Amino acid sequence: MKRVLLTGMSGTGKSSVVRELVGRGYKAVDTDDGWCELLADGRQRWREDAIRELLATEDTDVLFVAGCEENQVSFHGQFDHIVLLSAPLETLVERLATRATNSYGKAPEELRRFHDDVETVEPLLRQVAHHEVRTTDPLDEVVASVLRLVDA
Repeated sequence: MKRVLLTGMSGTGKSSVVRELVGRGYKAVDTDDGWCELLADGRQRWREDAIRELLATEDTDVLFVAGCEENQVSFHGQFDHIVLLSAPLETLVERLATRATNSYGKAPEELRRFHDDVETVEPLLRQVAHHEVRTTDPLDEVVASVLRLVDA
C-alpha cells in the first residue's frame, strides 16, 4: 500500500482535497475528523495510537492522510510521499475568514498564531516535502496534480 501525507497550513485546502479524493473512490482521511486530541494550549496533535493503526491497515492501494500537527513528524518515515499543499498568505487568511466548516483562525489570537505558524512551520514542511502543490488552481486541477505526483 502506498501512503501519502497531504500537509500544509490551515486554509490550504487539505479537507477539500480529501473530499474530492473520496469522491473519486480513494481512501482519504482528514485527521481533523476525530484523529486528533486537543491540547491545553488550544493546539491539537494526532492521536498516535489511532494514526499508527490507520497506517498499519492495508485495505487499499493508496491511502491519503491529510493533516498538519506537530507530532506528525514521528510518522514521516511511514509515508511514501509527503505533499505540501500551499497558497499565498493573503489567500490563506481570506479562506480562514470565509470558511464555514472550521472556526480556526477567526479569533484574533488564533490569527496571530496562524501568522507565526506560517512563518515558522511552513518552511519546515517544505524541507520534508517530496512535492509541493499550489492550491490557487481549481480543485480538480489540484487533485489531478496530487494524483500525478504520487503516481496514483
